[in-house]
Amino acid sequence: MTSRNEIDGALEEGDIFFLYSPDVNEDEPDRLGDVQRFYMALRPRGGKHVRLMVVGRKRLPDVTEHEREWGFVDAVERSESNLEKTLREKHYGTQTRGEQEQPAARPAGEGVYAVTLEDGQLHLSYALELPEEPGEVQKAFNIAQEASFALSVKNPEKGSPKSAGLDEGGKADYPESLQDEFRDRRFAREDVRLLDYEGAEFVLVGARTNPQRAYDIELETEDETGSTPDVMSKLRMAKSRHPIEPLFAGRWS
Repeated sequence: MTSRNEIDGALEEGDIFFLYSPDVNEDEPDRLGDVQRFYMALRPRGGKHVRLMVVGRKRLPDVTEHEREWGFVDAVERSESNLEKTLREKHYGTQTRGEQEQPAARPAGEGVYAVTLEDGQLHLSYALELPEEPGEVQKAFNIAQEASFALSVKNPEKGSPKSAGLDEGGKADYPESLQDEFRDRRFAREDVRLLDYEGAEFVLVGARTNPQRAYDIELETEDETGSTPDVMSKLRMAKSRHPIEPLFAGRWS
């Protein structure tokens, strides 16, 4: 059996977490319209960093429809504790509305992932460990039990459609050696290191509902029933700060 730590042909593998932040002052979200941001966090195995990635339209692309979703890397942290601090509840004042509250992020799924190169195209594949069965929260964010997406990274030196993408100041600033990976193309499709920079813009395209069969990889999950979820031990997310009901029961919290 393939080891959980060694997936043949994988450029990168590790832990994947799905999280969401409710809208400002929305303590009890119960629908997608109450959500401000939907995140995907990648923690490469054996690495020394974790990426926090924002997914546009607050949902994963539909795999069966081969939908496309834009997103960007919001943070790259060497410390999980630093990343967790950015996802805590925050309070701030405004002149017009007084004190505002940004509720803490909630975990909506966790599992394992692998990035592979299929015919010159990066693919991000994952399999869930929690929840055991997707619930209403996972269905709202289109988090399936397993899926694969074609992954492409946008060239920051190429323009974007009007009112689309990050502004110039927010885009990734790559060293010359990595910028050369684009070879003057709008997108790079072969180098996962391009995601290691804040402001890296990417596109996910729904590809496969069963990546293990399609790409002959084994995303070996572990049974976490009754144990401490990885989001607490590996992302330092204490349940006293981050409601974890969506992770176990699939219900809004």
